[in-house]
Amino acid sequence: MEPPKIDHLEIRSKPATGPVIDRVMFTVVLVVVTASCVPLGIMPERAAAFVSDLYDGITHNFGILYQWCAIGTIVFLIWLATSRFGQVRLGGADERPDFSTFSWAGMLFCAGTGASLLTWGGVEWISYYNSPPFGAKPRSIEAIEWATAYGPFHWGVTAWSLYALATVAIAYPFYVQRVPHLCASTSWHAILGAQGHRSFVGRAVNLAAMLGLLGGAGSSLGLIAPMIAAVTAELFGIESSFALETGVVVLCIGLFGISVYLGLERGIKRLSNINVALALLFIAYILLVGPTLFILKTATDTVGFMAQNFVRMMTWTDAVESRGFVEAWTIFYWAWWIAFAPVIGIFVTRISRGRTIRQVIVSMIFFGTLGCWIFYFVMGNYALYLELENMLPLSEILAESGMNVATAQIVASLPYGALALAVLAVVSSISVATTYDSASYTLAATVTAELGPNQNPTREHRLFWAVVIGVLPIFMMLVGGLQVIRLGVLIGSFPVLFIGVGMAISLVRSLNESAETR
Repeated sequence: MEPPKIDHLEIRSKPATGPVIDRVMFTVVLVVVTASCVPLGIMPERAAAFVSDLYDGITHNFGILYQWCAIGTIVFLIWLATSRFGQVRLGGADERPDFSTFSWAGMLFCAGTGASLLTWGGVEWISYYNSPPFGAKPRSIEAIEWATAYGPFHWGVTAWSLYALATVAIAYPFYVQRVPHLCASTSWHAILGAQGHRSFVGRAVNLAAMLGLLGGAGSSLGLIAPMIAAVTAELFGIESSFALETGVVVLCIGLFGISVYLGLERGIKRLSNINVALALLFIAYILLVGPTLFILKTATDTVGFMAQNFVRMMTWTDAVESRGFVEAWTIFYWAWWIAFAPVIGIFVTRISRGRTIRQVIVSMIFFGTLGCWIFYFVMGNYALYLELENMLPLSEILAESGMNVATAQIVASLPYGALALAVLAVVSSISVATTYDSASYTLAATVTAELGPNQNPTREHRLFWAVVIGVLPIFMMLVGGLQVIRLGVLIGSFPVLFIGVGMAISLVRSLNESAETR
């Protein structure tokens, strides 16, 4: 969704053929992707109905597992960061970080959020405002409090904790124990042993992580592409269409191809830095030209409200009334972060050599949460102001035209709206490129038989997986509907739930074994 000097990180392929592809994993994943796309393309209407029923069944019967996983991850990371193991430095005691804090935070933030943050940041509150949790009256003051809190809650501490667990679980054996494989099964090194990645269980772990990534990445692009298309349509005064959405997917893959060709230092790092700078300027513009005082006051209220209700929101299952709020939103988000956890873990591992375990955990949660909150507090509260002051009927727009049109109209309402729309389109496109660079890197690394700290999958291999990732969302958009996106995330994330448990167990075992040998 990277070591001493950047040159160190660029691929130094084996002279003749380069890193060898694991053909078994390669073939299995391609077969699964094909089997997923064909029914969506041949029978879109029947597929949509089936998808809706399947989503409801999974969330009703297994949703509680996602909530336990989220709670357990936070508790585990608090223990790990505050324990003696938090001082362990990835790569050796004398290693120092390869990147500045700004570049490192920018790359992990772009990989972990992509343009999805821009899609949801301005409109997510609308659903909670009209259908609030905890039995609150719709469109009331209480509904506003929950509406402004739930978006930052979903994109905050829990999301980045799930990412941080995967990162540390992969980075420790990769850098400290020198395991020459950069894939999900690396995190199970203490359980599987030296050649465990080639075992049946090791391959199953890698396959589950890849399917989680495909489900999460495909679903994410299936949400982002229509938003970029809607913004483009609003900017040029044309109608958004499936053809335009497909064109956006192709454009994003093209941007990714450029970043792959340029490499980490000149490609993904520069794109991330540019993207963070543009995104912050965009948000600062909204804050300055919008209702600044209202935005700041509401954000302050929201921080206090979340602090008071965090435990309640984390543990709420709605077991008595079962109105579906938890299943439709919280479980969906936990599934999304879990599905992406291995790809973020592998990518952030690659750029985190020289940092301690405590630094990785605390910094990922702090910078990731802060970045997401800034978007929700500024863009979301600006949109809320438009609704409350009857300047833009966002609830009606969302109901009639969807979240993508609503996002486009929020941005178009700003002074110099056309310029703001253009900036949003650029930032969103770059965000997609940075996210899918890390996603395709993970897929390519997983199906590479052996990969050392100073090697990367070949450019061609990474570009191939970028194209594969782009195929699935096209079929999802053809079927249409948020429920299809949600199911893709849910199915992809389900096996990764159990991988996460193994990650924690293996990491503790590895840390204890290393401590005993010192």
